[in-house]
Amino acid sequence: MTWHAVVSRLWWQSACALSAGVLASASVGAQAPQVEKVEPPNWWANHTINPVRVLIRGQHLSGARVTCPKLACGRVTVNAQGTYAFVDVRIAPTTAPGAYPLTLRTAQGSVQAPFTVSAQLPTLGRFQGFGVDDVVYLLMPDRFANGDSTNDRPAKSPAILDRSKGRYYHGGDLAGVRQKLPYLKQLGITTIWMNPIYDNNDGTDTLEVYDKQPTTGYHGYGATDMYAVDEHLGTMADFKGLVDAAHAQGIKVVLDMVANHTGPYHPWVKNAPTPTWFHGTQAKHPDNTWQTWTLANSYANDSLRRATLDGWFINILPDFNQDDPEVARYIIQNTLWWVGMSGMDGIRQDTWPYVPVAFWRDWMAAIKKQYPSLRVVGEVFDGDPAMIRFFEGTNTTHDGIRTGVDFLFDFPLYYPIRDAFIGGKPIKGIAQMLMRDRLYDRPDALMPFLGLHDVSRFMGEKGATVAGLKLAFTTVLTTRGTPLVYYGDEIAIPGGPDPDNRKDFPGGWTSDALNAFEASGRTPDQQAVWQHVQTLLRTRAAMPDLRRARTEHLVVTDQQFVFRRGRATVALNNDTVAVSVVVPSAMAGRDALGVCGAPVVAGGRSTVQVPAKSSCLFVP
Repeated sequence: MTWHAVVSRLWWQSACALSAGVLASASVGAQAPQVEKVEPPNWWANHTINPVRVLIRGQHLSGARVTCPKLACGRVTVNAQGTYAFVDVRIAPTTAPGAYPLTLRTAQGSVQAPFTVSAQLPTLGRFQGFGVDDVVYLLMPDRFANGDSTNDRPAKSPAILDRSKGRYYHGGDLAGVRQKLPYLKQLGITTIWMNPIYDNNDGTDTLEVYDKQPTTGYHGYGATDMYAVDEHLGTMADFKGLVDAAHAQGIKVVLDMVANHTGPYHPWVKNAPTPTWFHGTQAKHPDNTWQTWTLANSYANDSLRRATLDGWFINILPDFNQDDPEVARYIIQNTLWWVGMSGMDGIRQDTWPYVPVAFWRDWMAAIKKQYPSLRVVGEVFDGDPAMIRFFEGTNTTHDGIRTGVDFLFDFPLYYPIRDAFIGGKPIKGIAQMLMRDRLYDRPDALMPFLGLHDVSRFMGEKGATVAGLKLAFTTVLTTRGTPLVYYGDEIAIPGGPDPDNRKDFPGGWTSDALNAFEASGRTPDQQAVWQHVQTLLRTRAAMPDLRRARTEHLVVTDQQFVFRRGRATVALNNDTVAVSVVVPSAMAGRDALGVCGAPVVAGGRSTVQVPAKSSCLFVP
């Protein structure tokens, strides 16, 4: 071999070694795709949404192709960061339930994304809806009863339970709600509404701070995973088990949902699937102005409305942009997933005004298409009937849109009820508010109440009395609409503003000194209110007129109010002295509440003696 040949050979070997080293470095630098989460993790054949859009979170997804053995995949899009892939997965009607993993491939490798086709739940006895024949009971699972102590301090979030702190987890759970179903049945409740059970932050919330103290997500309104149950409350199997157990007792289940915002600790906040997933970013976003009246104002320009629609709640909670079609699709699918997984009967939708009505129209349409009997109640926290009318599901807004929402909360009636029975103001204010029912298409599509988790408890207000509470319950449980009872109000629990209005139900924990789930554990006042509510509910259940008959106002004075619903007559005396009320019609029957004697009828009129701060319910 010549010198030149030797040199040439050494050069070639060196070049080959260098080339191999470069290739090896490139191979190490370019990483294979990784999958962290799949949403939804499962879907159903013969569903009204097909294909389902699957959102895959991971790393190094740029350029990914997706193959779906036995399923059909299409429309794969990956965000600029390569951290999210949207994949349309079509499920043939004959697809059997089972595991059907999706395979993501890039030039650097492949990875499987787990996906399951589930069997649909039988519809008989599920997805029932609710209405005027029901009575809804709002409870917060974390504050109602602790049925499973093993989830009090879960491995991934052990340090945020403390019953001495009003804004920490207290240990109540889905198992506790299930155990107390017989109590609710005995009281006369037909439907329970629970606040959200989404998985929330695993640590303390140092962004939402009160009195220099951090908070936690015990209430469920700050989701970090919209496809999981919070580990302090249980599992999806626990939720489905609760729904099945409730149905076996003749009780329906309504779940709170949040389409307006997520929690500030959701992975999306730092790594969003699309650039327009939220309105702004954590560092730069609009702060909500809370001016919901501008939404109903036909004179308002778009910038006024957007200040309310696009703002982050308390300048902290990330505001979903439902105008992003991927966001809208995600929320709609997520809603249907919770319903399909559990068999639940209805939805309470949080912060209704803060979301564009066009989205609500599409969301409601998707729900009704898959679950025609399911019912939705929207939260419009406003005492102006004109505002409630604007958001009524049958109303056509100035955008030419009807949302189709089934029910709204009756905040307009809530205020005069409290004014009269706590503040001593004229009871005729209640009748005057009911006069405004003419503004609504369906007054019976309202949900009257005297308290809930966003206001101070009735008995926490200055001037509140047990007598006033009983008068308020008589009003709420005999008026038109679907009435709501807030947990603990049936035993006169006191409580000021949040979090004092969210106290634990006494007896829900084995260490509690008293157990108000049993009559023996109630004080005389607690038992008196409980018995009053139970009697009203039993009478309402036995008499369709109290649920469906037309309302007729017979007597309205400053402190007396008598109205009739079919064959039932309700007499309310808010005065501090007993009164003799003359009703301009013949009345018959007995007082189901056992307070008043029989009416005295003469000359086509009836005279009723009503004790001070009392109510009577005359039935045949």
